[in-house]
Amino acid sequence: MTGARLPPLFEAVLAVGTDLDLHTTLQHIVDRAAELTGARQAALCTVDPARDGLTEILPGTSPGRTPAPPCAPPGAGPHSPGTLRVPIHVQDELFGDLHLAGKPHDAPFTAEDEQLLHVLAAQAGLAIGNARLYEAARQRERWIEGAAAVTTALLTGESAADALMTVAERARILADAAAGVILQRTEAGGMEIVTASTYEDPGDIVGTTIRPGSPVLVQLLGGEPVFIDDSATDPRMTTHVRHRFGPSMMLPLEADGRLIGTLALPRRRGDRPYTAVERLLAGQFASQAALALVLADAQAGRARLAVYEDRDRIARDLHDLVVQRLFATGMMLESTQRRGSGEDEVQDILTQAVDELRSTVQEVRTAIFALQQPPAAPPTGVRGRVLREAAGAAAVLGFRPSTRFSGAVDSRVTDRVADRLLTELRRALAAASRRPDVSRIEIDVDTRTRLPDGREGVRLTVRDDGRAGDGTAEDGGTGTTVTWEAPL
Repeated sequence: MTGARLPPLFEAVLAVGTDLDLHTTLQHIVDRAAELTGARQAALCTVDPARDGLTEILPGTSPGRTPAPPCAPPGAGPHSPGTLRVPIHVQDELFGDLHLAGKPHDAPFTAEDEQLLHVLAAQAGLAIGNARLYEAARQRERWIEGAAAVTTALLTGESAADALMTVAERARILADAAAGVILQRTEAGGMEIVTASTYEDPGDIVGTTIRPGSPVLVQLLGGEPVFIDDSATDPRMTTHVRHRFGPSMMLPLEADGRLIGTLALPRRRGDRPYTAVERLLAGQFASQAALALVLADAQAGRARLAVYEDRDRIARDLHDLVVQRLFATGMMLESTQRRGSGEDEVQDILTQAVDELRSTVQEVRTAIFALQQPPAAPPTGVRGRVLREAAGAAAVLGFRPSTRFSGAVDSRVTDRVADRLLTELRRALAAASRRPDVSRIEIDVDTRTRLPDGREGVRLTVRDDGRAGDGTAEDGGTGTTVTWEAPL
């Protein structure tokens, strides 16, 4: 190896280890391989793209470089004339091949080119291994934080329906899925979607039933996870909504020997399949969420028992009070009748009796009102729903977006407009979570907005400080602002 080529090699070796993001690391490897050898075409062909969530070969992107050469199966035989292929190993496992073609003036690759690539490939294996460890640690941290957030939310006293929606929403966000749905048993022996969280209107997803006899039903009712490569074409999937989705996970919500239901996380058609790490982490999330649901149900049961006990006490107090007052009033009237008191005295006694009866009626009304009050429920309305979305996004972002409300939000925004606003908010938060370097997100809901046509409206504004990278930023390249308006 000539001395003139050592400095570029050292620079290339250092460059491939400067980033812990796997996709960026692979891109560095391809670019540096092409620069070292002068190849016009470069690609990294992986053995198992699905393992690391890779959906395409990564070509070099330097100016003047032509598209990547077609990949031969990694680990295949000797390269053909005019091409160069060098394997990359991560520990003792074959990760893939660096595949180069197109030397200037159709010159052949030299033994020195191949030697340089072998050195680069060795360093690339280390960098890929480190990137894998870092990505696995980040994923595990996000899922653990999400599971903890779900447990906290469920134990704050949500209703059963809200609790299931909380699990579905958080799981959808963490898995980067198109939908998060929960299925439960039907009386007929099948399973039915009872809760659905999607970026858009769930439409006819809720109520979809897996009929008895479906091939996948035996596994689901048995508490076994089911992994689907493509929901639209898998013969085990029989629902009428399957054509909308691609890769999917169906995970049991089971705790203490009790099957609560199934958590399904389908991605869109054409999206990358779930990796083994994602499947493992999602399964652990489902187990913890099921335990939290059981604990929340037990807590709700204790709260109901406390309410019933309090109502028993109220009933006993009511019985004692009413009986005592009615008995005393009756004795008072009977004594008046026996004594034959004067007119003024009788009038005073009757007035006192009427007052006692009025007081008794008031006590009865107060007791009945207390008995009719339901147990305390979680906050509702637009404010509560927006705050819940912000809390859900915090599990992925690592920080909680700030929120601000202007005007009479809960009283002026109708349910229909609120549903549309929440859909747009989910989209904006999901897009922000995928942008690099986001450290702050601001959510603003304003019902004092005047629309262009003069009508009063509500405006949703979501701002972040990440790198847009697509020219959509309003501040010259840093940060993105998403605005949505609707009439009230």
